[in-house]
Amino acid sequence: MALTSVAPSVWRWAWLQTLRDFRGGSMRLLMVAVVLAVAALTAVSFFANRIERGLNRDAAQLLGADVVVLADQPLADSWQEQAHALGLRTSRTAVFPSMARAPDARGGDSRLAAIKVVEPGYPLRGSLTIGAMDAAGQPTQPRAAPAGGPQPGSVWVEPGLLTALGLSMGDNLWLGEAELRIDAVIISEPDRGAGFVNFSPRVMMNRADLARTELVQPASRVTHRLLVAAEARPADAASGGADAGVVAVPVAPLAAGGARPGQQAVTRYTDWAREQAQRSRGVRVETLEQGQPEMRTTLDRAGLFLRLVALLAALLSAVAVAVVARDFAHRRLDDCALLRVFGVPQSFMARAYALQFFGVGLLASVIGTAVGWAFHLVFVGLLGSLFTVALPAPDATPVLVGLSVGVLLTLGFGLPSVLQLASVPPLRVLRRDLGEPRVASWTVAGLGVAALVGLLLVVAGDIKLGAIALGGFAAALAVFALAGWLLASLLGRLARARAGNWPAWLTLAVRQLTAQTGQTVMQVCALGVGLLALMLLVLIRTDLVDSWRAATPVDAPDRFVINIQPDQVEPFQADLREAGVAQFDWYPMTRARLLAINDQAIKAERYADDRAQRLVEREFNLSFAAEPPAHNQVVAGRYAAGGEQGFSVEEGLMETLGLKLGDTLRFEMAGHEHVGQITSVRKVDWASMRVNFFVMAPADAMPAWPTTHITAFRNPPGRSLDRALVQGYPNVTVIDVSATLKQVQSVMAQVTAAVEFLFVFSLAAGVIVLVAGLMTSRERRAREWAILRSLGATHALMARVQRVELAVLGGLAGALAALASLAIAWVLAQRVFEFAWQAPWWWPLLGALIGAALALAAGWWTLRHVSRRPVALTLRQVD
Repeated sequence: MALTSVAPSVWRWAWLQTLRDFRGGSMRLLMVAVVLAVAALTAVSFFANRIERGLNRDAAQLLGADVVVLADQPLADSWQEQAHALGLRTSRTAVFPSMARAPDARGGDSRLAAIKVVEPGYPLRGSLTIGAMDAAGQPTQPRAAPAGGPQPGSVWVEPGLLTALGLSMGDNLWLGEAELRIDAVIISEPDRGAGFVNFSPRVMMNRADLARTELVQPASRVTHRLLVAAEARPADAASGGADAGVVAVPVAPLAAGGARPGQQAVTRYTDWAREQAQRSRGVRVETLEQGQPEMRTTLDRAGLFLRLVALLAALLSAVAVAVVARDFAHRRLDDCALLRVFGVPQSFMARAYALQFFGVGLLASVIGTAVGWAFHLVFVGLLGSLFTVALPAPDATPVLVGLSVGVLLTLGFGLPSVLQLASVPPLRVLRRDLGEPRVASWTVAGLGVAALVGLLLVVAGDIKLGAIALGGFAAALAVFALAGWLLASLLGRLARARAGNWPAWLTLAVRQLTAQTGQTVMQVCALGVGLLALMLLVLIRTDLVDSWRAATPVDAPDRFVINIQPDQVEPFQADLREAGVAQFDWYPMTRARLLAINDQAIKAERYADDRAQRLVEREFNLSFAAEPPAHNQVVAGRYAAGGEQGFSVEEGLMETLGLKLGDTLRFEMAGHEHVGQITSVRKVDWASMRVNFFVMAPADAMPAWPTTHITAFRNPPGRSLDRALVQGYPNVTVIDVSATLKQVQSVMAQVTAAVEFLFVFSLAAGVIVLVAGLMTSRERRAREWAILRSLGATHALMARVQRVELAVLGGLAGALAALASLAIAWVLAQRVFEFAWQAPWWWPLLGALIGAALALAAGWWTLRHVSRRPVALTLRQVD
């Protein structure tokens, strides 16, 4: 038959067959499964894409520029000249610690401050927000600050400094030898950072006043920053406000978002600057990807939670499509038999089925993408307070992801079973046996599964997350299949051994389970995978989210106090207890520089990683304690081993510097050297808002170490200890992190709400898998039911047989799914989310009960018509 004459018939046949299948309900369940998968993935993808494009557009505000060059010494003019030659704008800042002092007439109190020197043009991206301060010490009247910072002769300060020194707006402040007027308080600063010096309250001054302060001398510790950016954008001026900047859930980059004007020049300058930095000691280049890491751990976890739930919805839908397609193929045996008898070629049927499934998959993908777009707006509403600027429109990437996932789901998991209809002999079709899968079916299935897995890994955005989720489900599926086969085999042997000794209902139930081992295996797999995803989702919603919250609890410390002297320990602790602070972290602390590893002197040039170079050039905060901090987990070695000559090191530092247990470290602290061996490794959750250290000595006392003390506590409700502590202990520095803590907990609350919302998609997909798994046995059950009824079996007997069979299948699948969900959740908690999690021991028992109950409920709903169908009609034809 010529192609020109076949093609219209194939299209028409595929169209008519699709309409028929929709009217009969065969395709509706498959379409719902695909729509759910695409909607869940695209809802996250649309949101992620808009955030990514927004970050590409606005994240430079977090640096105050597009790229920043940092140096310990003033940079040569060539750094600015190169930027200007590329048509880029520049501005310089300098940050250093110094004492700020109130005039003698106002008490003469002093406070360590983080001085920031700025010049015209600052900031190049974003904007500062300044205001006044009311009688209660709270900032008021927020407004965008004029570009370039304060005018010569004046300063802008953070409210905490005014509180500490008892000053007000309009008062003078002494910085070194200069007396400057306080013109405004700083409400927000785009490039505030989180360095040690930045824990002190900010004082911002004009570069024109720096010389007369006489604060910067040749040996002064100053961080010089060169800000570089392309031409100004309207967003820089429009993004100011009380919370200026972009804070968003980090997501896998799904689009580049388009190159901004001048971006090529910025890239060229960045490459040039990095080459120069490699030849210059104490110089490094900071880009958007490296800026503002304070919230990174919390936000990374938030994004992982969202992507994991969307990934589970896609996996569930893949199983549902495969199961429904197999049932669809069995229902089309009679139709295919007639077509083959009438001489319809296999190639015609294969093309027709391929067109039908491609069309259904494409339609479901379009609907799912539209639903995903609508529901991503819910994400924007739920997480809207995490960003304060308008999000740009998404590009075409989420649409392409949705269409690709839907079509691949349909073709990769649905078409293989249907293609078998076109390739088996007519006689085998009339015997209602699809036969063994052919090469074409295996090829289509393999290509579809491989393409979908690759796409899901990309969507997951994290190789560990994708590998654990996909690999865990694949391993669980193999275990479910083996368990189903063992169940059928063991029950078969037991039935033969106990023949005639069981009641009729039990004998019939066992026969149902052992008559067709393949059907039993398939049902256990389908029920198990559906229950696995549902139970894993419940664990995510409850235990894992609760563990995430526990890492930064609602009563986490919101004040850190440093530089407490040894003779102030007892009175300081007494003052805390008197003020109502019952619990607080308390650790000794010393500043030390790493000199050598295994007797080899430290050189930054030995490390290719930029972070490693910065770590070995900086000073560390060391501490010691007889027991490890309760919020730290010892993951290798023994904490107490070595005592005064041992070190416990944070695992991230171990990895960055290439350290291992047994290595020898030599530190220098205030002229004293200390050598010790690494005896243990600790996992530190930097989002816990607790006192944490890179390196600790497992000893009760270290007399040779020059120490101060650090504490962390939660400020008592209704009062503030800041002024009292600073007045009672003028040497200490009180660090208020309540805003950061509030932001972290806000992220958790809002992302939890988003996870709950996305949970609905996966829950619906899981129910479809359960229903689809039981629907595949409906035809067989109807025939067997009719035969047994014709032989005299009562309706009550058959209903009892059905309940026993479903309860056994559901209970086994539920118990196995619960065990698999615990294993996957544990690996996710340890390897992806990186927090401690205690598995509930009773989960497998609950899983068995839930599995049996859901199987009974779904089985009753799916098979309720079987028992009501007349026996004669069932024996003549089963639909």
